[in-house]
Amino acid sequence: MHFSNAARCALGSLWRGENRDKVSRFGRYALGFCAAAMLAACGGGSGGPLSPSPARVVAERTHVRYSVLYRFKGAPGDGYIPVAGLLNVKGTLYGTTFLGGANNDGIVFSITPSGEETVLYSFKGGSGDGENPYAGLLNVNGTLYGTTVSGGANGDGTVFKITTSGSETVLYSFKGGSGDGEDPYAGLLNVKGTLYGTTGLGGTNADGTVFSITTSGAETLLYSFKGGSADGEDPDAGLINVNGTFYGTTQKGGAHSDGTVFSITPSGAETLLYSFKGGSGDGEDPYAGLLNVKGTLYGTTQSGGASDDGTVFKITTSGTETVLYSFRGSSDGQYPYASLLNLKGTLYGTTGQGGGSYRGGTAFAVTTSGKETVLHIFGPGSGDGENPNGGLINVKGTLYGTTEDGGVSNQGTVFALSP
Repeated sequence: MHFSNAARCALGSLWRGENRDKVSRFGRYALGFCAAAMLAACGGGSGGPLSPSPARVVAERTHVRYSVLYRFKGAPGDGYIPVAGLLNVKGTLYGTTFLGGANNDGIVFSITPSGEETVLYSFKGGSGDGENPYAGLLNVNGTLYGTTVSGGANGDGTVFKITTSGSETVLYSFKGGSGDGEDPYAGLLNVKGTLYGTTGLGGTNADGTVFSITTSGAETLLYSFKGGSADGEDPDAGLINVNGTFYGTTQKGGAHSDGTVFSITPSGAETLLYSFKGGSGDGEDPYAGLLNVKGTLYGTTQSGGASDDGTVFKITTSGTETVLYSFRGSSDGQYPYASLLNLKGTLYGTTGQGGGSYRGGTAFAVTTSGKETVLHIFGPGSGDGENPNGGLINVKGTLYGTTEDGGVSNQGTVFALSP
């Protein structure tokens, strides 16, 4: 993950001492970035990143109509670092930012397709509220549900609900330890009024959990990951429902310690379907969740593949996996963190870096047979966003997404593109 300049320099002070493990965990996303660029962003080093070839950028950007709808301004009046994608509710888009707002603990915002943004809620943190919403939102009968990776009564994250007018309620505070999850990085799944999700840590083996929660806040721990070679660990993505069985990924664990795909029943019976092998022949480190297209599941891995820049893969519900595409870095993107979107049989996604020497990330399309097209290269300059690590949504043929960095204030953006 790519942090804005202020965020990179402030992480240590923004997270309390008792959250040092979470800082390290959150900071893992920054490891792929150039050390010199990090130094320069915090006042050291000598200058910023290289500019991309203008001819390359123009050539790639002519494939689609692209526009930046909004550039975040940062705390205290606005959010910054929008990690997650957006949610469409009756033509208005809703999302979260990891930081910013009145208390610098993150916000929930709405934005119109024309770019009019409203801060609906600023998280307060501490024991009474969540802080640092990492995931997107879920609409259940007009009320939005989400998670915060920290905050709450025990500092281990929360599940919250919020109206579209901004009235927020904490439904549940995770307890951590062996009896409960902690650090819910992922969003929620609604199945007949019960919500399901994952936590990146906590549970019997401290390797993460799957949980259910009612809309009134009654939580049940369904499964604790075991880690090691026989099971996954660190489930940072959400779940999908395919004919009553849930499917997901773990970023680590499995036979090769490179992550897994798993299935789990609503009652908590889990099966490891596939262990990623890494190296040039397979992906590794799947941060994102899965997409169901006619019974076949599609996803991304952050690394691995022919150039170690990440992959797009498909997998059957019985566990037969195929690498569809290996990213090549500067030419077409690298490090896809987000889930895919299906639009008329073509898959759309983002890469957090790559796409020219500036490494600002890309938006791409890929067919189910593995033919990839770069739709947009992000950056450089204050006018564009950089590092799109959230997924895309489709609203009447226009795709909307977020970038964590870039924009006039270098605090992230909301963008639209029409393939």
